Amino acid sequence: MKQKYKPLFEPFNIGHVEIKNKFCMAPMGTLAQTDETNSYTPDAVDYFEERARGGVGLIITGANWVESAIEKHNDAFFPSPVTNESVYEKIGKEITDKVHPYGTKIFMQLTAGLGRSALPTALKDTDFVAPSKVMNRWIDEECRALTTEEVEAIVRGFAESAHIAQKVGFDGVEIHAMHEGYLLDCFTMTLFNQREDKYGGDLRGRLTFPIEILKAIKQRCGKDFPVILRFSIKSYIKQLRQGAVPGEEFTELGRDVEESLEAAKILQEAGYDGFDADAGTYDAWYWAHPPMYFEKGMYLPLSERLKKVTNVPVVVAGRMENPDMAVEALQNGKIDAVGIGRQLLTDPEYVNKVMIDDLADIRPCLGCHDGCFGRLLEGGRGSCAVNPQCGRENFVRIEPAVKQKNILVVGGGPAGLEAARVSALRGHQVTLFEARESVGGSLLVGGIPAFKHDDLDLVEWYKHQMQKLNVDVHLNEEATKEKIRDLKPDAIFVAEGSTPIQLKLSGSENKPVHLADEVLKNQVSLGQQCTIIGGGLVGCELALHLALQGKKVSIVEALPDILKSGSPLPPMNEWMLRDLLAFHNVEILTNTQAKEITSDGLKITVGENEQTIAADNIIIAVGYRAKGTLFEELRYESPYVYRLGDSAKVRNIRAAIWDGFEVARTI
Repeated sequence: MKQKYKPLFEPFNIGHVEIKNKFCMAPMGTLAQTDETNSYTPDAVDYFEERARGGVGLIITGANWVESAIEKHNDAFFPSPVTNESVYEKIGKEITDKVHPYGTKIFMQLTAGLGRSALPTALKDTDFVAPSKVMNRWIDEECRALTTEEVEAIVRGFAESAHIAQKVGFDGVEIHAMHEGYLLDCFTMTLFNQREDKYGGDLRGRLTFPIEILKAIKQRCGKDFPVILRFSIKSYIKQLRQGAVPGEEFTELGRDVEESLEAAKILQEAGYDGFDADAGTYDAWYWAHPPMYFEKGMYLPLSERLKKVTNVPVVVAGRMENPDMAVEALQNGKIDAVGIGRQLLTDPEYVNKVMIDDLADIRPCLGCHDGCFGRLLEGGRGSCAVNPQCGRENFVRIEPAVKQKNILVVGGGPAGLEAARVSALRGHQVTLFEARESVGGSLLVGGIPAFKHDDLDLVEWYKHQMQKLNVDVHLNEEATKEKIRDLKPDAIFVAEGSTPIQLKLSGSENKPVHLADEVLKNQVSLGQQCTIIGGGLVGCELALHLALQGKKVSIVEALPDILKSGSPLPPMNEWMLRDLLAFHNVEILTNTQAKEITSDGLKITVGENEQTIAADNIIIAVGYRAKGTLFEELRYESPYVYRLGDSAKVRNIRAAIWDGFEVARTI
């Protein structure tokens, strides 16, 4: 172990429970699978065991319902200890029996419910509930106010659920949540709580609900059974359904820092054993689920203030995967333990690798939310864009090949690299041809903006894997049909990638016209005013990249809205990108056609109207076209020729990596 990382591996206590190191797996409700009995599945057992094997000191599960009669939840959404108790207990015991042998502790997260943040798909009807009458977060339907008796029933549900958790071996519980604008959180905010019973009024009155929950659990389970609270230090609500971006001046409508610090004192005094702290609500969703557009450790300025008023452990996540940053935060009194969420999805062995100082072998999280959340919105199970085994450990294991084969990979982008990695892991002899001077493909260009640096980290990780697994990588060498025939491979993975689509506009001699890739690679000189044709993800991220450099940027998009072409973005990423473009004054013109380049700029048509946008440079970002020339030459050579990634269809990083993984693991 590197001496500087030793503080991360010293034990600490939550109440009377000792945690073996300072790493806590943050709760992620979209990953652990649930069945129609509202219990965890065997796949969930494997998912938790994999993270315990990877060295994490404490696992906090995702949310578990404590009741479903008042807020009527759909089956198989979240698990619930009280719905089918005997079934739940059996699988719960499997989880704790699998986790504990690794020295890992596990807390069950229990939720009061979704409240105004409930998605309609989460409920059996649209009987949305809240502390007071208020509009649902997602649709224009009013939530009804819970009665005093209903709130008291939810409190009893917490006590019963915690007792079941304790009975099957969970080491404590986390109360979900004064965080994200869920039901319990709304009770604590004047914005959503205008009650006149014991659960309303001043701050102490609004904290009655979480305090009653705590007392009920301690009475049922004993004072030594740890109870911690998921706690948002600041809501970042600029207006209903609208968050504020970092650095933006606004009036907080939710819970601001000063009130949170007072609340923390009251809750600690009541007996909470710790805080699992973050920021944000569903109105400012990206704060609670930070995309790559945030700096690493974005909650630390807030947690530092929380630490000054508390003497119970404060666990903080929020892009905390850099161990140097984590050690510094620990030693400077900003945190007591490190919350790690999505990084444990990409690499469940993260903690063990930090301990042995094998940082180069840690597969990075991209902050994309595409696997852990986007796949869920597509009707699949939550997983990870760069780790297709996440949440699917039991049925997509990488098994040694029965017979060693010679595998040829054409193209060193994400699809080709993943196919090469998995093939080599299985024991095959792998040769990879890359026509350029480095592997990485589209990641090399996509990772150029500072906020996308994790893409470049993924390239470095793949380079490390190629070397570690003895993949024979040929750089600056184009694969040809003749070369491939000479090598006599048993299987060929063709991942030629894609090329930018050119757009022909009259008048191109009047102003410099560049492709987005050329601009990102700094191959051209730009003036102050830049107009980007194309409002997909590449165009919008390029616009933000240029705006952060002080350029005046316009986006021209033919569709009715930006970010509607290509693979859909998960909501938190899309909303933050949109808000950042607005914050940095990027002009967005939709339903707009680029017509002609003039000496003054770009002539456009909006409906029947015509105008000219002043521009020093015109940048084309209208998409990419799949390359398949070599595949077409090879497709009839053998039944074992596979076309992967953008070469098959232009999509995104997840699709490319998953293509390479799935085919390679079965050859």
